Amino acid sequence: METVLLDDFLDEGIIREKSFRRQVDELELDQYKNKKVIIKGCASVTVPTWAYLILTAQLAQVAKKIYYGEPRYAVKIYSKREKRDD
Repeated sequence: METVLLDDFLDEGIIREKSFRRQVDELELDQYKNKKVIIKGCASVTVPTWAYLILTAQLAQVAKKIYYGEPRYAVKIYSKREKRDD
């Protein structure tokens, strides 16, 4: 399982929308292709809801499944649909 740490997106100790969007746009999404990904929030700062939405929208383009939280108590927030051969 690949981990995305929201601490890595802090700008002077907080999550600022402009710099957050820039950093998400610069993510190498190929490293998450068809993998399970967990987004770990930061306990030190409040994470705005929009940050989770932006990051999840980007990861959903490539990841197989996306979870939030700690690995032991992760909550699934996205799962790619399998294509059916009908």
